[in-house]
Amino acid sequence: MTPGKIAAQHATLACYKALLKTNPKLLQHWERTGQAKIALKATSEDALLELEAIAKSLNLCARPIHDAGRTQIAAGSRTVLGIGPGPVELVNRVTGKLRLL
Repeated sequence: MTPGKIAAQHATLACYKALLKTNPKLLQHWERTGQAKIALKATSEDALLELEAIAKSLNLCARPIHDAGRTQIAAGSRTVLGIGPGPVELVNRVTGKLRLL
């Protein structure tokens, strides 16, 4: 499995679990419309924090994934940020300048 695919699965599960409680209708719509997932690359942990803040300011679900520290990355490091699902226009306002992973 590619790193992007693994990251997307982690992030998707985190957002799914959060929205299951707060917005199940949004999840149902996402499930009916193909469950889109796109893996993009941020430049740093600070960039992930900034993206998370922007997403939350737009009322989008944003959930960080922290590394367990079992390999090369320090425990607790933010390595992935899940954003959405949500309206494409809003998600693009947060992620539109990022490159594909």
